[in-house]
Amino acid sequence: MPTIRDVAAHAKVSVSTVSHVLNGTRYVEPETEDRVRAAIEALGYRPNSVARSLRRRRTGTIGLLVPDNSNPFFAEVARAIEDAGFTEGYNLILCNSDGSASKEAAYVDVLLSKQMDGLLLISSGNRPDPLQSILRARVPVVVVDRRLDDLPVDQVLVDNEEGGYQAGRYLVQLGHRRIGCITGPSSISPSADRIVGFRRALGEAGIALPPEAIVRGDFQYAGGEAATHELLKRRLGLTAIFVVNDVMAIGAINVLSRAGLRVPDDVSVIGFDDIPQTRAMMPSITTIAQPIAELGKVSISLLLDQIKKGPKPPTRIVLPTTLVERESCRAIVRETT
Repeated sequence: MPTIRDVAAHAKVSVSTVSHVLNGTRYVEPETEDRVRAAIEALGYRPNSVARSLRRRRTGTIGLLVPDNSNPFFAEVARAIEDAGFTEGYNLILCNSDGSASKEAAYVDVLLSKQMDGLLLISSGNRPDPLQSILRARVPVVVVDRRLDDLPVDQVLVDNEEGGYQAGRYLVQLGHRRIGCITGPSSISPSADRIVGFRRALGEAGIALPPEAIVRGDFQYAGGEAATHELLKRRLGLTAIFVVNDVMAIGAINVLSRAGLRVPDDVSVIGFDDIPQTRAMMPSITTIAQPIAELGKVSISLLLDQIKKGPKPPTRIVLPTTLVERESCRAIVRETT
């Protein structure tokens, strides 16, 4: 492997001049810089990234920990973060916790040991332990899509409560009164917040959401299927179902179809997230869209600001949701009570 000294000898310059060309740390005459770059090309020289990182105390890498990268929502967020980070000269290392607290803690330890310049954390729950480890290590960190009220850390959130409210209000405006709900894990703030908003919208319209009309899912396709089977078994005569994420909504629609129920003619379904698959379904799924690209861009921006400028008072940014009307919901004649 050619060394920096080989490049310097080939270009007939000093080692420090080659270093300045590589790192942009000092002005070098254009003719000299051209000779150095020609030598680098001719010799096939590649800088030692580990050695450079040790000298700079920067690795040019950031870590992203997600609960489930098979979920299209998290895949989209990761892609947005990767694109924004790459534009700024940073590489991304992605870790998947599978919703496991122990795996999440293990990956936090791994990422810290790899000397990441900063971490982005989408926790598998609302547990503060992984974040406490990062804060003790004094590594820049941004919490994404999880509400952690009491911890001094930058957070980028989506207004999940307002999104749930939008879903409920939309179904009410369409005339629905017998409405069911498939929720997510209660330990995760987005799921809990969406139900709070949904209940508020129904309450304003004088519509009850009885316990038997609510089934808890797990944000997975199979969880949406199982929850829908349970709702059908209860024979509640529902005309609409709010499903708190799109992956479960897809499972719900497929179960309804296999049960001989048409969506939206017999049962309307509204999801949450606006993953790409919602547009490909038949019927296409009405949903509450999260600003996924903006979520990624704002998160990486806050992290890079910490990396470049050092610690600062924590910031919380809450992004809005948007109702996306497609084919899975329809208006009905408002029923009398």
